[in-house]
Amino acid sequence: MKPQNILFIMSDEHNIKHMGCSGHPMTQTPNLDALAARGTRFTATYTPSPICVPARAAFATGRYPHEIRNWCNGTPYTGKVKGWGHRLQEEGHHVASIGKLHYRNELDDTGFDEQIVPMHVIDGIGDVLGAVRDQNPLPVRYQCQKLSEGIGPGDSNYLQYDRDILVESDKWFKEEAPKYQDKPWALFVSFVCPHFPLVAPQEFYDLYDPAKLPVPKARPDSGYERHPWVEGLANCQIYDRFFTDETRNIARAAYMGMVSFLDDNIGKLLASLEEHGLANNTRIVYTSDHGDNLGARGLWGKSNFYEEAGAVPFIMAGDDVPRGKVCNTAANLLDCYQTILDCVGVEMNDKDRSLPGASLYPIAASPDDPSRAIGAEYHAAGAISGAFMMRRGPHKYVHYMGLDPELYDLDEDPEEMNNLALNANGELKDFDTALREIFDPEAIDKLVREDQAGLVEKHGGRDAVLERGGFLGTPPPGHKAEFVKSE
Repeated sequence: MKPQNILFIMSDEHNIKHMGCSGHPMTQTPNLDALAARGTRFTATYTPSPICVPARAAFATGRYPHEIRNWCNGTPYTGKVKGWGHRLQEEGHHVASIGKLHYRNELDDTGFDEQIVPMHVIDGIGDVLGAVRDQNPLPVRYQCQKLSEGIGPGDSNYLQYDRDILVESDKWFKEEAPKYQDKPWALFVSFVCPHFPLVAPQEFYDLYDPAKLPVPKARPDSGYERHPWVEGLANCQIYDRFFTDETRNIARAAYMGMVSFLDDNIGKLLASLEEHGLANNTRIVYTSDHGDNLGARGLWGKSNFYEEAGAVPFIMAGDDVPRGKVCNTAANLLDCYQTILDCVGVEMNDKDRSLPGASLYPIAASPDDPSRAIGAEYHAAGAISGAFMMRRGPHKYVHYMGLDPELYDLDEDPEEMNNLALNANGELKDFDTALREIFDPEAIDKLVREDQAGLVEKHGGRDAVLERGGFLGTPPPGHKAEFVKSE
């Protein structure tokens, strides 16, 4: 494969189902649809952890969160564990980022030659509240009420931030890219939409009529019984308590509008790449760090392994990528490490090959492989116990520490309404064995508990962390977070 530049685009909180090319009957994403039509769309790609900070740290390093001890939004990536950016720099490639990183700060060596308008965790600390997991029930996160306020058409600092990212990207293509002719460059463009607040520009909100949206599936108030672990999550992250039937639909229409706004920005980004004569020598990847529940099961945000939150859209396009293909092989954001190296022509060393991921270029060009297994883990806000997921072929198996597992056949049950673990008996052993080839749940849970207890103590102890409280979304550069006390 000929070495080429890579434009790696990441969004935040993009539900895999909300694209035209993935079959959504309403959400309009013409630019992503066009990208998929000239490339390969993956249907079974997952975040290594369904929350921003550990997902992005794992993406950067190609390692699962437990390998790098980035557990929650209070344990940001510092660059201490080297990642794909460092490897490219070692080989003389220029590596740049524009937009959200969600690492500790701009001063750490995280593998970028330049960070343009970066977003990092608040004060280099982040959300320590998510590390308070010493008791059940967990502290109630009252900042969740803000999700249901100010929803609908309008403007927000997140929307403006994405516009700024687009402007800076165009400027980079015009002024910086021509400087790097000797070796392919890597540009990471990270938009923040469609992450809440659930506010969309009027022109995109108007694409969707809230009154015509179906009711979110699996509503607990309609008789759906949540798994005990999920019930614990919902009693900590109490978003849904503040919605009505009407406001749920307004919020979901706004989310869809934000997805279309994101899609429009991606279209403009790719047009800029073309305008500046870079398209023919640049491969493109699009994905997100995790999804969003959008009211399904009475949940909002991320923080679990259902498809709405744990799966991510993933599209590759460019030279050597099959056109118009749909790949059903299980994949993980960890695979991006080797994929990026492969694209720009860095020959992998023994350390690169020892990582859990693999380049997705040969996987995209091969028949579907139902034997490939990937994992994910969650130890952050709302997790009453450690949670681990394994996807292999059509099956998704979820192991909850101290609780019964879940098992779904996504070919037969794509909405995950029939937990096969309730009647699987001996069949569960095979899935549990496969999961344990990736994770040692007991050892990992012990380590994360120790690390999070130490983090809470470092910040004054449980009472001090609860008094500081939580916030709803990291603010973009130039804005401050609004904390709400928890108890």
